[in-house]
Amino acid sequence: MPGPIHLDHHATTPCDPRVVAAMAPYWTEHFGNPSSAHPYGTRAAAAVALAREQVAGLIGGDPRGIVFTSGATEADNLAILGVLDALQGAPAHVITVQTEHRAVLDPVAVAEARGTAVTRIRPDGEGRVSPDQVRDALRPDTVLVSIMAANNEIGTLQDLAALGAVCREAGVLLHTDAAQAAGRVPLDVSALPVDLVSLSAHKLYGPKGVGALWIRRRGRPRVRLDARQVGGGQEHGLRSGTLPVPLLVGFGHAAVLAQEDLAHGGPAHRARLRDRLADRLLALDDVTRHGPADPAWRLPDNLHVTIGGIRASNLLVALRRAVAASQGSACSTGSREPSHVLTAIGVPAERAHGALRLGLGRSTTEAEIDQAAAAIERAIHTVRAQAPGPLPDGSG
Repeated sequence: MPGPIHLDHHATTPCDPRVVAAMAPYWTEHFGNPSSAHPYGTRAAAAVALAREQVAGLIGGDPRGIVFTSGATEADNLAILGVLDALQGAPAHVITVQTEHRAVLDPVAVAEARGTAVTRIRPDGEGRVSPDQVRDALRPDTVLVSIMAANNEIGTLQDLAALGAVCREAGVLLHTDAAQAAGRVPLDVSALPVDLVSLSAHKLYGPKGVGALWIRRRGRPRVRLDARQVGGGQEHGLRSGTLPVPLLVGFGHAAVLAQEDLAHGGPAHRARLRDRLADRLLALDDVTRHGPADPAWRLPDNLHVTIGGIRASNLLVALRRAVAASQGSACSTGSREPSHVLTAIGVPAERAHGALRLGLGRSTTEAEIDQAAAAIERAIHTVRAQAPGPLPDGSG
């Protein structure tokens, strides 16, 4: 029996069969430890070096700047806490945004509890942050600005070029969590004034359990990091531990496939399908779209709506056999609190509880979009009929 139509590609993507095939020999035949000097090890080391080049190539970066991690969450922690630890207790101020993923907000909160000053910028109603907001938040002791490239819920793309220019002018490092952006929209760190970039393989059809932090090795301000994990000195001494060669091979191959998809118009195709779905849903009563009105500033495969008079948790139950979707971040599934992203952009709590995030993928077809739209329409009517009328408030 076929499963539901998968429209939750922001949570994760299926591992591409070509990626699985590329990884296969490194589980058994080429099983060496890349730190070993014998032929098994050198073969593994060569595979790691190629993967480093492939992942760096996805973002136009120097391969020497890649530090492999277990995922974007670890990369975010290494970037934020690594920069602060390298200051050895000197006064520091960090700027971030209220709509960041918890992988950024939580290490920032840890730093704040340790004495770091923090400014959390509130974005506009579309989730965007202006260069002036960053400029106004800067202080003499500001050392780091962390702003995600693309929001994981409402799909907002930030103007990293303009934001980075402000940071460069002030001599402040800019970190961006690009887990949602890499492979979905073009990113070129050779042209963008960013210093640290977090990446995740499973968001771009690679395996789970592997990611990377790209670090600018040259230029000003200079990036100084302290390791968060020590032991054998791997990854330039910044992330000790035996490297998971099969996962790195898969990450590298997924990065190459993502570049091919970008070059062959994949994002534009998914944007057309996304708009087809949006037209159907926005024609329904009391359905509102969130995120930038200008498609140039939205992920091409993202559609985020709120639906009046229902709770999305009930809607997802009604949809479970037809469509796989989510209320928002997969990391916040089960929370009874409204999305912090929607709250930050001014969506009332009672409306935020009716949020539905839909993320298209490479394999999504027009027929699936039409089937999903019809299923969502039916589910909305069913849930509204079971609990008619507006929700009284945002409490459980």
